[in-house]
Amino acid sequence: MKISTSHMLPAFTALALASPIALPHPQEVHHLFTRQDIQTPINASLPNVTIFATGGTIASQGSSNTQTVGYQVGLGVQQLVDAVPEILNISNIAGYQISNVGSGSINETILVRLASMINAELEKEDIAGVVITHGTDSLEETAFFMESVVNSSKPVVCVGAMRPATALSADGPLNLLQAVTLASTPNARGRGTMVTLNDRIGSAFYTTKNNANSLDTFYSTEAGQLGFFINQVPYFYYAPATPIGVTHFPLTNSTDLAQVDILYAHQDMDPTLFNASYAAGAQGIVFAGMGAGGLSSVARLAAEELFNATGLPMVASHRSPDGFVPSGSEGFAIASGFLNPQKARILLQLALTAGYGYEEIKEAFALGYPAP
Repeated sequence: MKISTSHMLPAFTALALASPIALPHPQEVHHLFTRQDIQTPINASLPNVTIFATGGTIASQGSSNTQTVGYQVGLGVQQLVDAVPEILNISNIAGYQISNVGSGSINETILVRLASMINAELEKEDIAGVVITHGTDSLEETAFFMESVVNSSKPVVCVGAMRPATALSADGPLNLLQAVTLASTPNARGRGTMVTLNDRIGSAFYTTKNNANSLDTFYSTEAGQLGFFINQVPYFYYAPATPIGVTHFPLTNSTDLAQVDILYAHQDMDPTLFNASYAAGAQGIVFAGMGAGGLSSVARLAAEELFNATGLPMVASHRSPDGFVPSGSEGFAIASGFLNPQKARILLQLALTAGYGYEEIKEAFALGYPAP
């Protein structure tokens, strides 16, 4: 699969290329920097890693060293690296400031641009891997998106922080050091996109945020971790492997991805939500079902009637933190398997954008089902 990068701007030109969303602190916008700006001369014995910064808690500051909520995004990629000079003993660093926002504001324009830039960067022979600094709230979604569209065996590492840079015991600096170490490690190749925080190394396919506040929040309870950092050295439990169910999609120049909505199932769920979503332009719907993808009888009838009338693809996922939705659990709906709603949404979105029909979408999700 050849990823189109014809719309890419040259590396190391002026920052963030008219970022699609306004930065909260325009006066703190940082320009793209080259490795020479951080370390001169370049250490030819070290690998080269590129950092793509998007904002988030790892790039945030509070009004005191005890403030851990209500802080503001504002630190640029240069400041992130400056806070961890030990990184320059591990790798030559280049950086791009893609955006500087909380991860709830990451959108498809940013995702497609970021993925295109990463594909172009990893095609360079002298680049060992890349790191994405990101807010934790939607980090798993960006990681899953990259898992699905990045066309390289080189490591892509997503990293964030649960405490702002100004907090006592801020976790961002060590997380970033470990992320760069992981991206520059030859043994990290062939493992797809990875998520690393709090010493853990996880697969983007399975890793999710399990706690809104705890440092120890990113992990996969059922599939397990890929590895762990011991004295800042990544230790892997397994040989490189691709998670069962990964589908890779070509990435076009367009930033218009298919609109897919997520509806949350609950007691007395309003059945009109399905028609309202369709009327608002949804090209697909994922519902976070009760149990293994279930809906109330009234909601299920409304969803099935909409499907029969329009053929709108719907995916049944689970609102529980973990679990599996088996094929045929809701008849008309496609089962998400192990994918949670936010990851099922991305798979459905990419499949629709690629022009998949209903049966092709079913096959894409079925790749993650256990073999009979």
